[in-house]
Amino acid sequence: MSIFKLPDLGEGLPDAEIVEWHVKVGDTVEVDQPMVSMETAKAVVDVPVPTAGVVAKLYGEPGDVIDTGAPLIEFSVDGETPASTNDAATDNQGDTPAKLREEAEQVLMDLNDEEPAADAKKSENIGTVVGQMESSDQVVDSMTDFGGKKAAPAVRALAKKLKVDLSTVEATGAGGVIRPSDVKAAAANPKKPATQPAAPVQNSKPAPETRPALPEKQAAPAPSKVVVDDQWQQVKGSRRTMARVMQNSHASIVPTTIMDDADINNWQPGEDITARLIRSLVVAVEAEPTLNAWFDGEKLSRRLISHVDVGIAVDTEDGLFVPTMRNCESLDAQGVREAMNTIKQQVQGRSIPPEAMKDYTIMLSNFGVYAGRYATPVITPPCVSIIAAGKLRHEVVPVLGGMEAHRIIPLSLTFDHRAVTGGEAARFLAAMIKDLSKTR
Repeated sequence: MSIFKLPDLGEGLPDAEIVEWHVKVGDTVEVDQPMVSMETAKAVVDVPVPTAGVVAKLYGEPGDVIDTGAPLIEFSVDGETPASTNDAATDNQGDTPAKLREEAEQVLMDLNDEEPAADAKKSENIGTVVGQMESSDQVVDSMTDFGGKKAAPAVRALAKKLKVDLSTVEATGAGGVIRPSDVKAAAANPKKPATQPAAPVQNSKPAPETRPALPEKQAAPAPSKVVVDDQWQQVKGSRRTMARVMQNSHASIVPTTIMDDADINNWQPGEDITARLIRSLVVAVEAEPTLNAWFDGEKLSRRLISHVDVGIAVDTEDGLFVPTMRNCESLDAQGVREAMNTIKQQVQGRSIPPEAMKDYTIMLSNFGVYAGRYATPVITPPCVSIIAAGKLRHEVVPVLGGMEAHRIIPLSLTFDHRAVTGGEAARFLAAMIKDLSKTR
């Protein structure tokens, strides 16, 4: 018997969640064929088969969280006789409903049904990853996005066989993953893809899949999709990682927050809020570089960084994501907008490259997209600071002996007091406010 343990699917990620098995107990498998889709905080990836043989046991079901280094699957090799399919299935299924067992066991059987001879050549590659897969000790991100939903290779192959348009399928899997049962349900009840209306429907406000931290304008919150059932549920995926990050931050950082307002009444109509915030942050880094830095609490050492890579906090139904906008000191307003649009698309499609979610040098968030004036935002180590923008408002201010209503944006700056002094933080915030007050 050969037991394959879950490899590290990222840089030090402690675990991953099973999204969908592409093999079942009793299957004869070959090296590098798709084996299982796993979800981490960063992406949904396919783990390929590491060794040829017969699947003897699966150490988990869809929805289970597997620790890195823990057994994932067991193979019978070199003529060994695997445990009976029924016994293994009983070991792995536990209290799982029969419907889920059938899905896991039938998906590849459905794909291997006999097809007409005329289609034999076309169906040779159904269920495989297009192109050559990497060696089996690596991970292949083969989930494809369909309008915010994701489908693994075996599910895409099943949809192709059943002639189902995946854009019309309702995804019931974790994180918007389309399951085999979803494809079968769509095949049984086909519907046409949604078409664009000739003109926008007045008062129509579809709920966004993601809530970007820095929208061009503030909006009313969408109805929650959270299901309340009064039951304890294991925290999984990106929300699990978010919990670990916040816990680590609380344990290792000495945070202090200062707050103030920026008068943006001089802005031109249609000004890009994101671009102005990024520009003011870069200006503030030039004025006070100590906040664009990393700090090592164990060695009590600090690294001031010459480039400005901003971690943009983005809120989603699955938890908080922090993609990185690189080299912001060299971006103009258009460059910032293009980078922000890319971030939004990647977060919505869960297609963010792992390298794009690390090594930011300073953080930016907008907790006030729906409500809130000031806050105490949380820093992610090794960064030493995070700036957050609250809800825009109008406020009466004295002007030349009179009173005027000016547009105001509240700012909250949290900094690690081990690495940054109060004076440095105050000068940084003052530089941001000064730049934000400019017309252009």
